[in-house]
Amino acid sequence: MPRRHTAALTAAALTAALAVAVQPGPASAACNPDARDLRITYQPVDHTVADAQYHLARLTIDNNDKRCALDAAGWALYFNAVRQPGAVLGGTAGDTARKQLADQGLSVARADAAQSGDFYTLKPAAGFKPIGPGQHRDIAITFEVWAIHKSDAPAGWTIAYGDGKPSWVPAKTLLDPADPKQTTAWSGDKRPVETAGTRYAANTSPKLDLTLRQSIVPQPLSARASGGSVAIGGRSPVSAPDSLDGEAGYLRSALTDVASDKGAPITLAVDPKLDVDRDGKPDAEGYTLSTTKDGVKIVGTDKAGVLYGVQTLRQLIPAASYKAAAGRHRKATVDVPLAEIADAPLFGYRGLQIDTGRHFETKQTILKFLDLMSFTKLNRLHLGLTNDEGWRLQIPGLPELTDFGSQRAFDLKETGALHQGMGSVNDLGGGDGVSGKAKNETEANLGRAPAYQGFEQNTLNFVGKGSGYYTVKDFEEILRYAAERHIDVVPELNFPAHARAAVQSMERRYQRTQDSTYRLLDPADTSKHVSVQYYNDNLANPCLDSTYKFLSLVVSEVGKMYQRAGVPLNRLNLGGDEPPGPQENWWSGSPACKANPETAGKSGEELKELFFSRYNEIAHGVAASTAGWEDITNPTTKFRLKGFAPLPWQNVWGWGREDWAYRFANEGTPVILAHATNLYMDLAYNKDPDEPGYYWAAYVDEKSTFTYQPYDVYANATEDRWGNPITPNPSWTKLTPEGRKNILGLEAQLWAENGKAPGIREYQAFPKLLGAAERAWNRETPAPDKMDAAWKVFTNTLGQKTFPLLSFYRPVGLSGTGVNYRVPPPGAKIDGGTLSANVRDPGLALEYSTDGAKWLPYTGPVKVGAYALTRTRAADGRTSRISQVGLPAWESGTSYQPGALVRYQGELFRAARAGTGKVPGQDAGYWTLLQ
Repeated sequence: MPRRHTAALTAAALTAALAVAVQPGPASAACNPDARDLRITYQPVDHTVADAQYHLARLTIDNNDKRCALDAAGWALYFNAVRQPGAVLGGTAGDTARKQLADQGLSVARADAAQSGDFYTLKPAAGFKPIGPGQHRDIAITFEVWAIHKSDAPAGWTIAYGDGKPSWVPAKTLLDPADPKQTTAWSGDKRPVETAGTRYAANTSPKLDLTLRQSIVPQPLSARASGGSVAIGGRSPVSAPDSLDGEAGYLRSALTDVASDKGAPITLAVDPKLDVDRDGKPDAEGYTLSTTKDGVKIVGTDKAGVLYGVQTLRQLIPAASYKAAAGRHRKATVDVPLAEIADAPLFGYRGLQIDTGRHFETKQTILKFLDLMSFTKLNRLHLGLTNDEGWRLQIPGLPELTDFGSQRAFDLKETGALHQGMGSVNDLGGGDGVSGKAKNETEANLGRAPAYQGFEQNTLNFVGKGSGYYTVKDFEEILRYAAERHIDVVPELNFPAHARAAVQSMERRYQRTQDSTYRLLDPADTSKHVSVQYYNDNLANPCLDSTYKFLSLVVSEVGKMYQRAGVPLNRLNLGGDEPPGPQENWWSGSPACKANPETAGKSGEELKELFFSRYNEIAHGVAASTAGWEDITNPTTKFRLKGFAPLPWQNVWGWGREDWAYRFANEGTPVILAHATNLYMDLAYNKDPDEPGYYWAAYVDEKSTFTYQPYDVYANATEDRWGNPITPNPSWTKLTPEGRKNILGLEAQLWAENGKAPGIREYQAFPKLLGAAERAWNRETPAPDKMDAAWKVFTNTLGQKTFPLLSFYRPVGLSGTGVNYRVPPPGAKIDGGTLSANVRDPGLALEYSTDGAKWLPYTGPVKVGAYALTRTRAADGRTSRISQVGLPAWESGTSYQPGALVRYQGELFRAARAGTGKVPGQDAGYWTLLQ
């Protein structure tokens, strides 16, 4: 983020940028509007009012109640916001924002008693005029920095009248991609908004005839088809030694899912000396797969290699067979090509991190991801179990961690749960203090069934598991399921920062029992600090013996879960990221730190090092090795930890940590690559306001992951996060040949701030994870000058082979089929009334419409007139978002006939009735929302 500078902004100047024009109707103090008859609409309207500091937004309150006014007093709206409202800030800017609201008879403040986090309240103040029945009010309000994606919008709106309980208020957000003031974050933002036209220019991959090797993701070292095929089925005889019972059982289950009858025999075997690349040494996790008329033979260097051979065999099964099975019409047998395949991985560590702290994911979702990881030959699940917003693992002996720390609710004093965060409490369920929530995801999506092919309004309306945890039994089942797929689960217990759920849980324990054995804070600490997420109380104290007693108990119980599951705990992640600033204030006001001879007089950095030395020692009591974020150690200092591997992540070009990974590796420290610019899958795919996700480091799509250069990350430094061209800094440390040996592997990251539903998680991960898997497994990373050709092959592989498989994919041992991968919207242009369209991944079908009602297959340039709608259709029938070409903006003075298409405030509409001056989205009955 650019350095913030002060600016004198008057309330009058801000308010003048947004007309607040609707006059209220007559007030009625006798009643209050039903919460569901209210609607909040948020729209960023101007990012130029304070370049790179604040943006001006329009917050519209619609009162659709037919009897009651929203009165001049006696109510409060509550919400979460990832961008702080200007009114909660200090200094001149805060004063200006507060006056701006006061001039409209309103005030905004933090809602919770602790004044910690992202929870706010909007209340009427002196001079507020009631909003009468059928009326609406536009409010000018400022928020920090920028909001150029719909997922930046405030979420989780409720209203409380008097001392009553809060009720859900439906909310939506608008953002017009055609308005530069809405989509340009600041003057340095040079990245264009993605449109049908920009996609058309970028979609340069021709449709290719794929070889067998090119049809598999990740690509094997070698694959040769010999012509012909062999039939296999669920009852094919499987010959394997007892040591491969698990792999044989997995194979039988996978085949039974798609074919019911007996086919050719299959043999599984292990050869510890298997040398796939013929360099004279065995290749760990390597395999050979041979399919002949006589049957199938898979030989692995080890058991994991055998399973990866099975996964490759699954990819050889035609997508049509998976489709038939998904439709409950399993074939008797399935044909796989006759072939010889040999394969082995580049890295031993091929990981995926799933954050369950910000939003919880059910055991079933985690199991599905584990099977998909195995399918793509990933072998490390880094499971984030703790964060500020939630503790997600039952720990015997510390029930408060889950009774309190795993729960989010409307609880301003946080007596029984953490306060509402990130727009989420207990999903759409009850027991969280919010009444009147939507009954299902469609109702929460304002009446439209969510497709999760982009932003959905229901993510503003309490779709998101703020509450939940894994029982001991759940976690042990996850461990066993992962082990069957040769995946190590790396649990993350994040300390000392991002520890609010734990810190506050132990405070509730102390308040209940007066027992300070596991207390994590010094109650007399006057230190002042604030985290990136605005928490001021999320830091465990390293000067307390009770902190280490807590960690010892938790780590010990986690170790016991692995023991009972019969699974080794090979690595434990210590967390350690994003300690709140400023550093000198971490524990400077703690009497406990001053009184403890071991900590007295130490700086914040020295206390952090002391903490991690002890935490690392505790972790090594149960785990063979440890890991943690780059923030724990620093290549510019001497502090290091035994048996520890850092995950360098904050390589944003120009921020100063671009070369930390290679500096660590060159000095001999083992490294797990987690570079945000290419591996953070929760970041938005591109600069389309309808793409959910953040963009603080970059935009990340499957091209970002596929073109990632593990040994030369600077080759990816072609532009900064705002689209400005850059060149690598010659002073950045380059990776040495010896340093290469210390790159353990890479890990794709799936953070959960915006991952509020399983469909969103899958949309964020696929196809990005496929690119990451390619770079983690495939030993032949194309050189930069060869990457474009490799990328064109990869897009064809996705469109022709992988996407159809994922459409009907069934995780082994689980119910349900299909993966909600992102279906890319088409590229398109109209020239002389002729529509031309293309798609990123050749093999996907395209459709077009001129009226929004009838869709036709697109097979080549076609006459359409001045405008058209386009979309992509996947093999399972799912479609991409609609991409419009040439669609006119709505005009108030134009008379529209039924069937007319317009765009308005970033949404697409079709006229249902004739009319003039009827506003889309406001005048009911005249317009139908298409998207």
